[in-house]
Amino acid sequence: MNHSPLTLDTTGRHLYPQTDQLRAAGPAVRVNLPDGVTAWSVTHGDIIRKLLTHPHISKNPRTSWPGYRPGAIPWLAAWVDVQSMFTSDAADHQRLRGLVARAFTPRRVQELAPAIDAIVTDLVDTLHHTTGPGQSVDLRAAFAYPIPTRVICDLFGVPADQRADMLRVIDAVLDTTATPEQAANTRTAMYQAMHTLIATKRARPGQDMTSDLLAAREDGDRLSEEELVSTLILMIGAGSETAVSLIGHAITELLAHPGQLHTVLADPARWDDVIEETLRLHPPIMHLPMRYATGDIDLGEGVTLHPGDLILIGFGAHGRDPQLHHHPEAFDIDRTDKDHLAFGHGIHYCLGAPLARLEARRALPALFTRFPRLRLAVTPTELQPQPSFIGNDHRTLPAIPVPA
Repeated sequence: MNHSPLTLDTTGRHLYPQTDQLRAAGPAVRVNLPDGVTAWSVTHGDIIRKLLTHPHISKNPRTSWPGYRPGAIPWLAAWVDVQSMFTSDAADHQRLRGLVARAFTPRRVQELAPAIDAIVTDLVDTLHHTTGPGQSVDLRAAFAYPIPTRVICDLFGVPADQRADMLRVIDAVLDTTATPEQAANTRTAMYQAMHTLIATKRARPGQDMTSDLLAAREDGDRLSEEELVSTLILMIGAGSETAVSLIGHAITELLAHPGQLHTVLADPARWDDVIEETLRLHPPIMHLPMRYATGDIDLGEGVTLHPGDLILIGFGAHGRDPQLHHHPEAFDIDRTDKDHLAFGHGIHYCLGAPLARLEARRALPALFTRFPRLRLAVTPTELQPQPSFIGNDHRTLPAIPVPA
């Protein structure tokens, strides 16, 4: 197969249709990405699973991307130039993952529930007291966004006066419409924000994960300064954006399907079904840069990956694959085929998945219990997507919160 590469839409406006187009084109399709990068897009659910555990697939550009030059492609900085468990293989991955895994054990995550409840209660109280009758409010900014971002900033001890800059740059990392100059500025600001946090915690350590990582480095736990910065970029970014998207999309689908909302309000055990169906239908991450072939991999239909080839895994495509799901475009909490790869698969499975699920599990019932007549202030088709082929979220979520 020698088709010319397809240019991946960077705006987010064609995220789902283009993913369907890529899937129909073959087991892997060459795509053009910003700044002249070409990769193989993989959107078949069965092949995604195969590649995520394949011995000839690497996450490390320093060993597996021929001609790789750190910093040469600014928009890839947070996905490729970092040196964390996200871009490491084998023993390095295990070592780096182990340093943060202790904060995300089932017991430690469940211990965060009271803190999440306090944030949620504060937000719904604020909505109740500050929103006039019939007044529209951006539920993304006022509810979906602050829950995960407060939790992750608290967990990593980000001071209040550093949070706005920290979160602004984390948000900007997902913008695939940015010019090379804008992406370079984002990369600079991202590293500056992390170095500022590290300097603060060196001067005034606390009971938080940043201080724990600093202590591990100073105790000789083989954590380099670059690995420390990169781990903070990974954990603060991934720990916020995923759950924001999950909460926002769940709200929009429940408002579009009042019968299913009625079902879940009558049977609170069904909130888990809402969460998994939302993750399947509206994955927070659609295409995730970057993986690299380290050997020949025959995918069938005349497509073979070769050593050094770049691979863009369509994590979000799995849940919408018609070969794996009946009527994949339909939101249905009663379906039995809710399987998805929204949090990955294999050794790089997202450490924060239980936390994202917990945040949604506490946030959604609280919102709909307090505002049972909540409605969107616009039609679903008027919601504007995040400008990204990586992240999958709305820019805003205008809604009218009507209290009980």
